[in-house]
Amino acid sequence: MIFNFGSINIDYTYRVPYFVRPGETLESGDYNIGLGGKGVNQSLAIARAKGMVSHWGRVSSIDAWVTSELESAGVGVKDIELTPEPSGHAIIQIDALGENAILLFSGANHGFTREKMTALVAQTAPGDTILIQNECSGLDQLIPLAVSHGCKVIFNPAPMTSKVSSLPLVQCELLFFNRTEAAALLEMPVESSAADLLRRCKESLGNVEVVLTLGSEGAWYQHSSETLFQPALKVKAIDTTAAGDTFVGYFLAARQAGLKPSQCLKRATAAAALAVQKLGAASSIPMVEEVDRLMCCQQEEL
Repeated sequence: MIFNFGSINIDYTYRVPYFVRPGETLESGDYNIGLGGKGVNQSLAIARAKGMVSHWGRVSSIDAWVTSELESAGVGVKDIELTPEPSGHAIIQIDALGENAILLFSGANHGFTREKMTALVAQTAPGDTILIQNECSGLDQLIPLAVSHGCKVIFNPAPMTSKVSSLPLVQCELLFFNRTEAAALLEMPVESSAADLLRRCKESLGNVEVVLTLGSEGAWYQHSSETLFQPALKVKAIDTTAAGDTFVGYFLAARQAGLKPSQCLKRATAAAALAVQKLGAASSIPMVEEVDRLMCCQQEEL
């Protein structure tokens, strides 16, 4: 089982010709309210990929509809806490090129206590996976708790902050980075090559598995002496908001099903390619049937 200690956000998305500049008032061409947050997105991606996942999170009781939506998608919701605090939310700008700029308010996502985390970890069994991102509080406590209980910790340190470098990353089994996140953690130029980033990862993190996603440049997997590369599919991006979360979720569902890392990379890359062609965060995450069809078409073209 994958237990996802993850954020739950309400996304307010605006379609704009370009990102608003300081002092400027810019008219939006489109507006949408939807479910989001890196945690929720990754839980939905795992579930839509037919993986088994239970979400650990906090959301305002006003937004209790979130639990129904997740449950209907196949996500376990019994450990989602309804609180009097405001939910986390994000204000998202999507520009004409499909790139995004996000303003995030953590809200209830930052209300986890040590007692609550201890209770959550206590219900797991040794060998279970705990997935985390960097949008919830208490990661410095959760990682050691999970490892001491025999769980495997998988971490997607996004959004990247200065606090990530102080976390016990070497206790994690697998880390997902994009180029910006890897460069920031490793204190390297963002234009560094994938080879240099992966080399430094190995020097800094030892035998921790690493997946490095590079958008249209593809994705890399590294563990011990094994290094794999998967090219990205050539598609026209409309909205990249949940592409990384879709990649993570599909990779982990494939891993849970016992697929090899190379196969996990292929499925995750195909799912991300579908996600960037749709607007929205949670709403853009494809169903497993869509991914299967795309991969079948790709195979026929070879």
